[in-house]
Order: sequence, then structure tokens, then C-alpha cells
Amino acid sequence: MLNAKSSGSFRIVVAGGGAGGLELITRLGKRLGRRPGVTLTLIDQNPAHLWKPLLHEVAAGTLNSNEDELGYLAHAHWHHFQFHLGRLAALDRTRKVLAIAATVDDDGQEYLPRRELPYDCLVVAIGSVTNDFQIQGVAEHCWFLDSRAQADSFHLRLLHACYAANAQAAPLREGQLHVAIAGAGATGVELAAELHHAVRALIRYGLDRINPERDIRIHLIDASARILPGLSPEIARAAQRALESLSITVHTGEVITAATATGLHTKSGKTIPAEIKVWAAGIKGSDVLAKLDGLEVNRAGQLVVRATLQTTVDENIYAFGDCAACPMHDGTASVPPRAQAAHQQAKLLARILANRSFGRDSGLVFRYRDFGSLINLSVHNTVGNLMGNLFGRQAGAIGIEGWFARLAYLSLYKLHQITVQGVIRTALMTLANILTRSAKPRLKLH
Repeated sequence: MLNAKSSGSFRIVVAGGGAGGLELITRLGKRLGRRPGVTLTLIDQNPAHLWKPLLHEVAAGTLNSNEDELGYLAHAHWHHFQFHLGRLAALDRTRKVLAIAATVDDDGQEYLPRRELPYDCLVVAIGSVTNDFQIQGVAEHCWFLDSRAQADSFHLRLLHACYAANAQAAPLREGQLHVAIAGAGATGVELAAELHHAVRALIRYGLDRINPERDIRIHLIDASARILPGLSPEIARAAQRALESLSITVHTGEVITAATATGLHTKSGKTIPAEIKVWAAGIKGSDVLAKLDGLEVNRAGQLVVRATLQTTVDENIYAFGDCAACPMHDGTASVPPRAQAAHQQAKLLARILANRSFGRDSGLVFRYRDFGSLINLSVHNTVGNLMGNLFGRQAGAIGIEGWFARLAYLSLYKLHQITVQGVIRTALMTLANILTRSAKPRLKLH
């Protein structure tokens, strides 16, 4: 029996302001935000939103996170919902109350206490975190790129390493400016190409004692037989050709067994020297998901949901995006953890929750539509395919590469911006970026 009401109060809380969560709460704000009795709330542990697929550019410094962020508080004001800063910490399903963890500053001082928030419908959209598979040394010696803060920290580490090497009188240590990226999925591949571009741009700005061909090497490592194992072999081959043309060393079929301060070690006995290491070899659900008052999680720590996006043990709690395991319509697998899946789920869930606010069961279920995959290799190339259902049910995948693929890739971010901020605001921001581009360095230098 649905608990929605056609009259009285109805409280929807969305936990997580990533791409899916922010799109959902924005859509709900437009539909329900001004309706009497409806309360919409977003909670997130960060004060501002940055599209997660851009984090590899933030890490490389080719994107300034301060310029592309969107403040939640102002966005909530413009779109008729409330925002609470904090992290989802616990859940009491009987009382229909969630707990928001205390928030501390950089010095560890608490400035927001732990508090509770009631709900009638709760949506969990907190994304995923990197899975280190408890491999020895990974947590201690590798960088993760789960958040803007981590990407910013990695960028500073890269800058400091290059500045130090440029000023160093002694010869560079083996692997001192080598970067090893564990995981040759989309994030790893795109990061490798972005770092190749960024480091050479940094050298052109004046760190000219560094020889990029002699001193810098980027390694990309994966346990699978090829890079991009989740995408088609055609995309993988095109991407690998592009990476090899940049002298990026690709290691496939290599299982990493340990990480140290100076490199990575593999099961085959290979040692890859690198003092800068990034772990992008898998994702899992946040540890908090297994502590949410008995909600079912799978082996990867994701919340298990039905095709309605409702959790299996509580019809008043929904989950979507990377934190959820949603079945494909044919039941053969789970929906892949991609931005396009979260976008589609947010769009459907906005309709479902709007119906529930009126006390109606919409009967809607989620069916994932794969519109293709695009891999952006910085300024060097973009490869991918557009699936046939963009053009008709019977068509197959259409492979694309070069400037057209790059344009299609850029359009994905613009579509996200339009969904969240509208056409006019997105157009104005795009125009402002174009007009000011020549007055700014192409690389963030701090």
C-alpha cells in the first residue's frame, strides 16, 4: 500500500547530488516544488555539484573545478527545494527518518551536528566509490578519483612532482615522474590521454628542464585481455591505437598484487616503476549502504532494486545510479554504471514520484536504452559508437571517430547542463567560456 497522500504533507528526500540525484530533484522541483504540502529536500556531503565524468579532467588540470561547479544552495532556491549539507549516515525505516552525519571542516572541527530528517519517500543516489579489492598497499599508495576533492588533491600532487623534478639538480629517480593507472576502463583510458596532454602543456609554460620523452611515462594496466573490457572490441582497438600513438604504455592481462611507494607489482612478476599511482580498477557501493536498516545489498555493496527502482524490502525507498543494482528488462544482468543510465532513471523516477505525491501508482518500470559509448582522449581523439536506437529500432551500432565523435561527447555534458540549469543559462555559460578562453591558461596551474 503506497503511503503517498492526495492531501496533507508529502516529503521526498534525495540523498546524493550527483548527476542523477541533481537531475531528479531539479525535475521534481519544477513539477512539485510550488505545490502546497509537498516538501523536496536534497542532501549531499559537498556544497557544490561537479559532473563526475569530468573528474579525470580536474585531476589533470585541464578543467578548473571552481569554474564548472554548481552551488547546491543557490540551485535549491531557484528550483524550489531545500538543501542540507551532510552525508547519509543511517536509516530508521520504522520511524521513516534518516540521519545526516556531522560535518567537520579541514581542521576536523565540527560545524554542523548530526541530525535527523523525516521522509515519506527516500531516494538513495550517492553514487559509488573505488574498489581497491583489499590489495596490499593500494589504499596507502594510490590516488582515487571518487570526488572533486580527491581530483583536486591529485592535481596538486602532479604539479608539486613536476615543480620538484624541474628544480632538482640530481638525476631523476626511476619512476619519479612516471604515472601508473590501474584500470583500463573509461576513466583510466581518458585520464591517461588527459595527463599526456596536461604534462606537456605544463612543460611548455616553463618547466623546460623536464624532457617529456625521457622523463615522463604513463602506464595503463588492466587484468583483462584488452582495454575497455566493458565496451565493444572495435572501440577498444581504436582507443588503444590512439594511446600507443601517444607513447602511453598499455599492460593488459596483468593482475596487480601490491602497490608500494615506488610502483606496482603484478602476478606475472612484473614491476611497474611509478611514484604517482591512480587506482581506477573497479567500483563498489559505499559502506553506509550495508548499514541502512536491513536494505538488501549485493556482493558489490550496491542496493538491490526492482525494475520500479524500489528497494526489495521497502517500497518507500528508491535507489538508482551507481549505488543501485537494477535488473535489465530481460533479467540477464544489471544496468551498467553509466551516466546515461542515471539520466534515464532520474527521468523515469521523477514521473513515478510525481504520481505518488497524488496517491497514484504509475505502474512504470525502468528499461535501459543504450545510446552508445564515447571515449574522449583529450585533444588527441574521441572514439565510440552511437547505438541504432538513436536512429531506429532495427539499426545497428554506428562507429564514429574524430571531430564528430568529439562533438557528440561534448554534447553529453551540455545535455546534463540543460537538464539541470535550462537552455538559456547553459547557453550563457557556454558563451562566457568561449569569450574568456583566450584570457586564461589552458591548464590550471595551482
